[in-house]
Order: sequence, then structure tokens, then C-alpha cells
Amino acid sequence: MTVAKPFELGVTHLPDHTELPESDGTFVKNFQELPQSIILTDSLRPVLQQIHPDGRYRIGQDCGIYWRLTDPPERGAEAPDWFYVPNVPPLLNGQVRRSYVLWKEYVAPLIAIEFVSGNGSEERDRTPPPDPDREEQQEQKPGKFWVYEQAIRIPFYGIYEVKKAAVEMYHLEDNRYQRLSPNDRGRYPIPQIGVELGIWQGEYDEMNLPWLRWWDSEGNLLLIGEERAQQESLRAQQESLRAQQESLRADEERLRADRLAEKLRQMGINPDEL
Repeated sequence: MTVAKPFELGVTHLPDHTELPESDGTFVKNFQELPQSIILTDSLRPVLQQIHPDGRYRIGQDCGIYWRLTDPPERGAEAPDWFYVPNVPPLLNGQVRRSYVLWKEYVAPLIAIEFVSGNGSEERDRTPPPDPDREEQQEQKPGKFWVYEQAIRIPFYGIYEVKKAAVEMYHLEDNRYQRLSPNDRGRYPIPQIGVELGIWQGEYDEMNLPWLRWWDSEGNLLLIGEERAQQESLRAQQESLRAQQESLRADEERLRADRLAEKLRQMGINPDEL
């Protein structure tokens, strides 16, 4: 796993997640983002629990990733709408993380996803950090794309646009993001966790939209909790129906046997002696 480190600022103390702001005060962009995050997390969790039976992984939803020290601190953080980090403990020093601080963790996320609500320019912004020798650039914040590619170095980066019913995927190769082409199913494999990412048109949270969803490597949709519950309920109903049908067939067989035995008795034949 790629290790990401903050820029050196000559400081003797590196703050942890308890000392850094957990929010920059911005709002969630729209009402679709939360259910979309829930879909991604809920459907993938059974897969991750198999990959990490010790529970050493984390999923972040609109949580800050601190990658360098700045003043104010928020300028040195990005908050992907959704990301997954493998091989980290659920708690950090016995505490729930307020943010993800790379100089205290040293493990970069495997995948980060941004949900576009504007025109997508923010999510594709390749602006590098300011040149320290040029004062006119000092207020310039590096773009998300540059940060994920060059600073945090996240292997997979997805840009999801619900308005276009599309997801754009990038993979870090030779220190640069290369745009991926979908497979023959129109989805993007993530080999490290054995799943594919793509668009599913359907209804969730009373909204019929092109949702971003996971499939397994065989092309089977990974279900969310309520879908799994519905599937289990349907399976139980089918099992109950099969049991009723078997009971009915057994009753019919007994009835035929009783009728045959009665006819034999009427013919003077004892069916018990046959």
C-alpha cells in the first residue's frame, strides 16, 4: 500500500485527529449524497468483513483526510464523499476518528469517490500547490485531482455524475492517474477487493435514479441490507410454499393408498397381506 506523508514544515509536534477540525463548515451538497453513500457502504460491508475478519478497515463518508500541515488546518485536508481504507484498526488509540490524518496513520485509502453536484470541475481540478517562491500563488489551494493523485496517492479515484448517469474511474499508474475503460459489462473492476463499480438504475429512498453500485466479479449485484432482507423473506416464503406443496402431495398419496386399500378389501383381498 502506498504511504503518503505530509509536507515537512519544520514542526516538532504533528497534531492528531483530536487536535484538527473535523469540518470546514460546508454543507452536504444535495439530498442524494447521503443515500448514495449508504448504498456503497451497506452493500460492500459483507465483502469487506470477509476480506478483513479482524475488522481492520475503515470507510469514510464525507470525512476529512489531512495530508499536510497548513494554517488554517482545513486547507491541508480534502473530504472525499466516500472512501475505503484497508488494514487500519476500527479505533485509533481507543477513540473514534474525527478525521483521517495521514501522518498518524500512514495508510492511504484504496479508493475514493466524489459525487459531482456542479459541473465536475472541482473534482477534476489538477491545480498543483502554490510555489513557495511566488507570493501571488500563496492563496491558491491545490485541486482535488492533484491531491488524490500526487499527495495522498489513492490507487483508484472515481468521479460519479448522477446527472449524466455515469462514473469516471482513474487508476494510479507510474505516479499518474490513467483513465480506465469499463469492462464488457460496462463496469470498473477493483481487483484488490474482487468487486466492480458501475451504474444501476432503480429506486432507493423513494428516488428512481442512476445509482452508483457494486457487483461481484461474476456480475451479481451486491445487495444492500433491505434488499438482502427482502431476498431472505422471499426465500423463506418459497421454502414455506414448497413445504406446503410437499405436504399436499403426501396427503394425496395417502388418500390414493387408502382408496386402493378399500377397493382391495371390497374384492376380498387383504391389502396388509400383499
